[in-house]
Amino acid sequence: MDLLELREVGYTYRTQYQQVEALRGVSRGFEPGAVHAIMGRSGSGKTTLLSLMAGLDLPTTGQVLFEGTPTSEMNLESYRREKAAIIYQNFRLFPLLTVAENVMYPMELRGTSPKQAREKAAALVERVGLPASALDRFPTMLSGGEQQRVAIARALGMETRLLLADEPTGNLDTANGENVLTILEGLARNEGYCVIVVTHDPVIGRRADDLLELRDGAVV
Repeated sequence: MDLLELREVGYTYRTQYQQVEALRGVSRGFEPGAVHAIMGRSGSGKTTLLSLMAGLDLPTTGQVLFEGTPTSEMNLESYRREKAAIIYQNFRLFPLLTVAENVMYPMELRGTSPKQAREKAAALVERVGLPASALDRFPTMLSGGEQQRVAIARALGMETRLLLADEPTGNLDTANGENVLTILEGLARNEGYCVIVVTHDPVIGRRADDLLELRDGAVV
């Protein structure tokens, strides 16, 4: 059964002078236990589609459904906080918080006690292959690959089965990109996460279980 579903999704950007149809009639289901790649040239609608799946906006036409419920019928703030974990290309870590505090942040928003959040953060950091000594470091003390692992650990702290990744290997060298991709594959295939990756990277496209290609806002 699909965890996330797109039904005839369309999105139009409107300004004072023009309107641009960014997405047109996109339909697709995304099931748990797989890595789904979304690819296309710049301007194809990938980023717009990711923002709709993440609950940052609602489609102009059609529906985005999570576990069968349209996001238009949900509180989007709650959906973003509890249902859709996002991993960004530029990591989006809080520079003045330690690794532990970054990973703990979404847990504490949901009311987890600091002690319990710290324990879970330590387990998650270990789970993505970082040493315990990284917990009290700041993001600037880590390499790009290590920061992306922290971002994945933070996403896992949301305890949702939906992981949305925006060019997760885009700022990494080949070796670190391979490590991050291996982590995402393991989360999907071994732990049942639904991993959706927006990417330009053909390696991810080839290794994904499912590929959705967009061109001019429509499915190819």
